[in-house]
Amino acid sequence: MSEAFASPFFGVAVSVAAYALGVAIQRKTRLVVCNPLVIATLLIIALLVVFDIPYEDYNQGGAIINLFLGPATACLAVTIYSQIDLLKKNLPILAGCVAGTATAVFSILGMCRLFGLDSQLTISLLPKSVTTPIATAISQGQGGITAVTVAAVCFTGIMGNLCAPLLMKLFRVKDPVAAGLAIG
Repeated sequence: MSEAFASPFFGVAVSVAAYALGVAIQRKTRLVVCNPLVIATLLIIALLVVFDIPYEDYNQGGAIINLFLGPATACLAVTIYSQIDLLKKNLPILAGCVAGTATAVFSILGMCRLFGLDSQLTISLLPKSVTTPIATAISQGQGGITAVTVAAVCFTGIMGNLCAPLLMKLFRVKDPVAAGLAIG
């Protein structure tokens, strides 16, 4: 049975099944806190712990899934580029993106300094507000800890997903472009 767990297909199958279950639970409950990524993560952790499956065995399939992150990011870039005319017409959008990026980077840098984190952890946390493939490339290139970077990116994304609906209602944001930019 341990050979089956060591197969890359095991990790892929478990990941896909756990995420599909997470999506089903989120759709059924319609609760923002039932984030499919969080549910899938908890299910996978529980499965590995209960059946005493080494993480390394599971991660052989996880590594295959990671191969798809780069092309998915490229697809996202193509989608954004297709909206280039909208971006050109709304230069404040660019200013907002620059301001948001600067705020994210300098707030993390300030908190890392405030809490006395070493440079390796600081480098690992700085790219938390970009996509996972880009964040890991930045972190690895500067000597950061990839696992910390991935956790920070996932945490940031999940918190944004949890807080966004409430903030959009609180600030009465109705325009979908404004909402999308604010959430992004």
